[in-house]
Amino acid sequence: MSIQLPPSAAPRSAYPVEMLPMPVRDRLLEMAQGETPVSAYLYDGAVAAERARELRAALPEWAAVYYAVKANSFPGVVAALAPHVDGFEVASRSELDLALSLAGTPRVVAAGPAKSVPLLTALVGAGVEAINAESLLELHRISRIAVAQGVTAKVALRVNPAAIPVTGSLHMGGVPSQFGVAEPDVPEVLRAAARLPGLDLVGFHVHAASGNLDAEAHAAYLRWCLDWSVRTAAAGGVELRHVDIGGGIGVAFEDEKPFDVARFGELAAQAEPPPGVRVVLEPGRFLVADCGWYAAEVTDVKTSYGQRFVVLRGGINHFQLPTSWDIVHNIAVLPVERWPEGCPRPAAEDAEVTVVGELCTPEDTLLRDVRVARVRAGDLVVFPNAGSYGWEFAMHSFLGHPIAERHLL
Repeated sequence: MSIQLPPSAAPRSAYPVEMLPMPVRDRLLEMAQGETPVSAYLYDGAVAAERARELRAALPEWAAVYYAVKANSFPGVVAALAPHVDGFEVASRSELDLALSLAGTPRVVAAGPAKSVPLLTALVGAGVEAINAESLLELHRISRIAVAQGVTAKVALRVNPAAIPVTGSLHMGGVPSQFGVAEPDVPEVLRAAARLPGLDLVGFHVHAASGNLDAEAHAAYLRWCLDWSVRTAAAGGVELRHVDIGGGIGVAFEDEKPFDVARFGELAAQAEPPPGVRVVLEPGRFLVADCGWYAAEVTDVKTSYGQRFVVLRGGINHFQLPTSWDIVHNIAVLPVERWPEGCPRPAAEDAEVTVVGELCTPEDTLLRDVRVARVRAGDLVVFPNAGSYGWEFAMHSFLGHPIAERHLL
C-alpha cells in the first residue's frame, strides 16, 4: 500500500542562487552580518508597480483596477502601487485608513462577509465608492448608519451566482457559502434595498474566480458578470453603474504558464458595457506575489533516521501560505560565509532535505524533499514569490517568537 504524500513532497531541486536579483542578495547578506538571526521579508515596490501598469494598460478605459490590500498591506508596497491603480479594495478599518492615507480620496471599495457596525460606520463616513453588501441585514445596517450621518451610502450587492457557464480554472458559484446573497434570493433583496432610505444601489459584486491562469476563461468570466449584471439590474429596477468581478487572476509557479495579460485585455475589450457602467477588478496576489522574498537563517542542519532537516529561524509563524494552501513553494539557498560561533558547522551537500521552522509542531514544514547543492547552518533559505499572503497570513503569536521584519528594497 503506497502512502499518499502532499504536493509539497514532490522531489525537485532548489532554485539556483542566481535566480535571486543581485540587490536582493546584497541586502540579505548585509542583514546577515548582524547578531540577530535573519528572518525577514524583503519587498521591491517597483516590481509591483510594473505589474499594475501592465494590467492597467491592457484593459479598456471602462475597466478599473483596485488593489486588494489584504494581499500585502506593507505601507511601502501599497504606496508604490498607489499611482498605478484606480483605487483599493479593503476589508478592515486598518486597511481603510491605510488606503485613505495614501490615496487622499475615497477611491475604495469594501468587502468582507462579517462587517461590524464600527467598520460600516467608518466606511459610510469615508464616503467610499462602494460597500459590497453581503446580506439583507447588512443593507439595513448601512442604511441606518447613513441616515444617522445624513448621507447616502453607495452599495453594491454581492451575489453568489447559481452557476457560471465558463470553463477553465474558475471556481463555480452555486455552492453554500458565507459570501454574498444566493442568486435565487437576489430579486427579493433588491426589492427590500429599494425601500431603504440611506442606500444608493450602484450595482453588483460577483467574486467566483480564484487562482485562474487562463486569460480566455477570465475574459469570458468578465463578460458573463457584466451580462448578468445588466440583465438583473434591468429586471430589478437598478440604475447600473458598477460591476465588480473581484480578483482571481492566478500566479504561475514552477512550470505553469503565466496569465496572459495582453490576451486578457484584448478579449475583455470585446465586452460593451452600457454608458456609465464601470467594471472593477480587484487583483491582489497577482500584483504583488513576485515583489517579495521571505528569507530565514538556517539555525541547524540535522539528520533523523536517514532524513535531513533544514531548521529555520522562522516557519509558519512567518510564512504559512505553503502549508495552509498545500502548494509547492521552492527555495534558493543564499550562502553566508560568516560563521562566528566557534562551533562545528553542520551541512548537507548534494542531498534532499526537508525545510522546517522553529515551532513545536510537525505542521511547521514549508517544503519537503528538495535537493540542494549545499546548505549549512548560518546560510539563508530564501522563498521567492513571497510578496502576497505572506506576513499578513502568518501565525505571528504562536509560541511568541519575534515577528518577521519587513523591509523595502
